Amino acid sequence: MRARDAASSDRFPPDVLFNVLLRLPAKDLCRLRAVCRSWRALTSGDPLFAAAHAAAHPGPLFLAKFLDDKSSIYVADLSGNVLKRVADAAGGPYQYLLCTSLNLVCLASDWKRCRVLDPATGAVRVLPESPAVEHVNLVNLRDPYTSFTFGRVAATGEHKVLRMFNRPSFGKGHQQLFEVFTISGGDARWRGRQGPGLFIDKCSGVVVDGVVYFLTSRVYDDSGSGIRPDYIVSFDLGTEEWRRDLRGPISSSNAADMMGPFYLRRDLNLAGLNGSLVLADHHDRRTMDLWFLSDFENGLWVKEYHIQTGSIIPRLAGEDRLKPLLVLDDGRLVFYLAGKGLLLVCDPTTNSFAKVNTRVLDSVGVYTGNLLS
Repeated sequence: MRARDAASSDRFPPDVLFNVLLRLPAKDLCRLRAVCRSWRALTSGDPLFAAAHAAAHPGPLFLAKFLDDKSSIYVADLSGNVLKRVADAAGGPYQYLLCTSLNLVCLASDWKRCRVLDPATGAVRVLPESPAVEHVNLVNLRDPYTSFTFGRVAATGEHKVLRMFNRPSFGKGHQQLFEVFTISGGDARWRGRQGPGLFIDKCSGVVVDGVVYFLTSRVYDDSGSGIRPDYIVSFDLGTEEWRRDLRGPISSSNAADMMGPFYLRRDLNLAGLNGSLVLADHHDRRTMDLWFLSDFENGLWVKEYHIQTGSIIPRLAGEDRLKPLLVLDDGRLVFYLAGKGLLLVCDPTTNSFAKVNTRVLDSVGVYTGNLLS
């Protein structure tokens, strides 16, 4: 009994225990919390340990919803290892992960439903389906086609959801209605906001530094409206107001007059990389240009990457667009190939691609939180 007591885990010097446990991955630490009270207190309640562990394990983490398990949300690393599974958190097969880069997860459907999940604690916030008071008599509740974007306001730390109602249609009196919901706010209601004056593409929303950016709607293609496919509108989640419009890098160039016949919005998508808004141009299906916004006020863009994509995707269908997710510390880029449910890592210096060894994805995002928080 004395020998067993002397070998108790509580007998480790605190600094030794700290440094030993610091070397273990988050998945193992979550299991080791059950060893004793002191280990649990250190690995789940000590903010210094959580911060030190995040610094010691800087590898990117991804949020995944797999095709063969649409009821769970997974946290995985770039090697495809699952670090955590949050069961029964996805809200059903028709809710998909919004492609964000945050410490929280937002899942949404095309029919008003939206929920926000904390992967570290498993806590879920289900947002109300009813429209804002300002829109009760405006929203077509029999066909409540919706889309969502989710972001964080840097100045306040608040997480907000932007919801858009209705399909755009020329000549039929339709309109897109916008509403905002604050996750941590005391007022658990949607707040109606004015639209930008242009139809926007529901599939294009991306949040960078608390601002939601959208490409204008595909209904403008071949409509004779004069609105270029890379025209961008933006909504500030902090002030909850629309900002001035932004011309994309293609229509801003000397070749602007050549854009109309050759470009469609389905060949373009937006992303957030290294804190910048990025326009990905994949119009010839064999290469991809990544344009970084360097100056919003002056509308300045810089083309940082020109990537040959034909080696991994010989011929892309319209639904097989590559979406940039992340730039790694060594300069490689991570892409999501939505049509195939694949994560791909690209070395832009050699134009080579490697598949991440994981199950087929239904939807994916980047996780910036700490599983030990």
